[in-house]
Amino acid sequence: MKTVHRTIWPALAAAAFLLAGCASSQSGSSYAREQTRGEMNVRLGVVESVRQVTIEGSKSPTGVLAGGVIGGIAGSNIGGGRGATVGTVLGAVAGGLAGQAIEENVTRKTGLEITIKLNDGQMIAVTQEADEQFYPGDRVRVLSGRGATRVSR
Repeated sequence: MKTVHRTIWPALAAAAFLLAGCASSQSGSSYAREQTRGEMNVRLGVVESVRQVTIEGSKSPTGVLAGGVIGGIAGSNIGGGRGATVGTVLGAVAGGLAGQAIEENVTRKTGLEITIKLNDGQMIAVTQEADEQFYPGDRVRVLSGRGATRVSR
């Protein structure tokens, strides 16, 4: 039983570290490194409506791999001989599914769908993390460039 604890805890810590690295931000005030030092187009407008949405969590291979490793290690400590082999396989499959679900839940965010009437009369909608509140009638800036669009005051 002590062997199980010695192998599972380091594996769980490694999985938590890997899953934390999967979290990405779609915030209006957060920039990816490759988005810095580049020119952005700025348009002005007025918020028409705001709707709360859910931004799905990431579904990268990291969650599946981390969960599979942990599940395989845990399963390998069940039984002996063929029982350990079967336990390893079943543990890896169950761990992979659990790891994928955990990653998706950990990285899920609350977001806003912000509908804006630009000064030129065009209507657009931008979805981003709900790290800043917007209300109908607010004057805002819409920044676009390098594959990203964000709304700010």
